[in-house]
Amino acid sequence: MGGVDSRTLQAALDWACGPGQANCTEIQPGESCFKPNNVKSHASYAFDSYYQKEGKVAGSCDFKGAAMITTTDPSHGDCIFPGR
Repeated sequence: MGGVDSRTLQAALDWACGPGQANCTEIQPGESCFKPNNVKSHASYAFDSYYQKEGKVAGSCDFKGAAMITTTDPSHGDCIFPGR
């Protein structure tokens, strides 16, 4: 996600949480993964949620080049990512 512009990231996030049916509850205001409140953090959570929902199928974590699979757990504090 490092080299992706914020508009592309936001579009992918909107798709994941909308038509992609990822569980994006935890990135809503007041929830455990809302902070940091930025597109990159929210997209990271949503992309992982979608990837897990799709059964970790190859190609389900690309989002037009905006995402990639990692072995590093991005969970932090009370924010536990779905794939953990």
